[in-house]
Amino acid sequence: MLKRLVLVSSIAFAVAACEDDATYSRSVRASQPVPAKTLALMEQKDMPRYAPVLIRSYKKESELEIWKQTKSGKYALLKTYPICRWSGQLGPKKREGDRQAPEGFYAITPAQLNPNSNYYLSFNIGYPNTYDRAHGRTGAHLMVHGACSSAGCYSMTDEQIAEVYAIVREAFAGGQKAVQMQAMPFRMTPENLAKHRLDPNIAFWRNLKEGSDHFEVTKQEPQVAVCGKRYVFNAKPANGQRLDPAAACPPLEVDENIAVAVAQKQRADEAKVAELVSNGTKAIKLVYADGDQHESFRRRMAAVEESNISVFAQSNQRALEVSRPDALASGPRVIELDDNGREKPITESKPVQVAVQAASAPAAAPAPVSSPAAAAPEVTSATTAVAATPSQPVVASAANGRPLVDRILSFGGLFGSKDEPQADATAIPAPADAPLPPRRRGADASSAAGKKDRQAALPPIMRGAQAPLPPGLSAYTAQTN
Repeated sequence: MLKRLVLVSSIAFAVAACEDDATYSRSVRASQPVPAKTLALMEQKDMPRYAPVLIRSYKKESELEIWKQTKSGKYALLKTYPICRWSGQLGPKKREGDRQAPEGFYAITPAQLNPNSNYYLSFNIGYPNTYDRAHGRTGAHLMVHGACSSAGCYSMTDEQIAEVYAIVREAFAGGQKAVQMQAMPFRMTPENLAKHRLDPNIAFWRNLKEGSDHFEVTKQEPQVAVCGKRYVFNAKPANGQRLDPAAACPPLEVDENIAVAVAQKQRADEAKVAELVSNGTKAIKLVYADGDQHESFRRRMAAVEESNISVFAQSNQRALEVSRPDALASGPRVIELDDNGREKPITESKPVQVAVQAASAPAAAPAPVSSPAAAAPEVTSATTAVAATPSQPVVASAANGRPLVDRILSFGGLFGSKDEPQADATAIPAPADAPLPPRRRGADASSAAGKKDRQAALPPIMRGAQAPLPPGLSAYTAQTN
């Protein structure tokens, strides 16, 4: 009897341990400390550990910045992280289900942190904000999260979001009430403004640039309000009343020093835009298959050998099926706009060359593949950067001649065991075709039905659903001085 009680107790303990494992794991995720190297960087830049922070993101460049207040009271750049995945196009989110990552000025409060996210860790951006609601925009639950998988969010690797989450968490612990996120379509440079000057979203983007300019000239978090269905910055009604987001803006009081500095910057930027246009800078529109990711991640995909991919894949068994990795095979399509803003295709960006052997190539002669045509903007790192392009071409054997995306989707045993033997590179002559016996009447129909039934029994991801890129493929952080 005593043995039975001990056995039952042991089983109960084991079951309880299994049930608590996920909760414990998530609790550990949310309480991870800020990495020692990042704390050292804060000290180097004269930033108190628990000082307020501010987030800036840029779709076109696929980068997310963390700015932190220094002892002087002004903000300085702490680190720049390459974004692993964002979805949609340049431009604001307008409706539920459009896969657009939001653009605008958002406030993140402690209540918006999610330590129990299915995407490792996350925090809600705060969409829709007052501006979005004034324009009748719909949608919810737009996040910055891990898992490198996006359907309208800004997605990082698990390693990156753990660090960003910890930095934001400690800023709240230091007394910050809300973290401002400035979500931009691109860096507000004269070059980008010249290229996108005829885009349908340019009026909205110029309004965002006003807020960006306020931050650039003051290095202080701009106070954001909405009236006349547009953002206003560091301004308040002269009559002391609340601003109506949908009504025309009343007379506003502004800080004269800030207003003068912002106006000077705007005039300088506009003069540079005019110069670029006069020198022949074409007006363009970028069209993405479904968002993008930082170039460093695509370089790593092309550089990593398949054996290493298998190792990285073992760290990710989530099948979130929302990220459309096939959409990352090439960069955006570039559309030139005429003087009236009409589109005319001119060129397509060169797809990233992935080391995959063509199916029709002989098995004994794998073909080398060139490295990507253009290097991504250099991003320095507080941690060790491992996205170096290989010095030698990477090739695949005929047995592994599937596209890289298909091989990525086979991770974790989804399409086959990682222990399956690799086919020898030497070509094996195929047997001569032999005549087939006559088919029975109706055999084709029954065979097709059987195949359909067998396919229906497969899990969704084996019927063509897309899995996210494994975080191990893209787990590194970056920092810019």
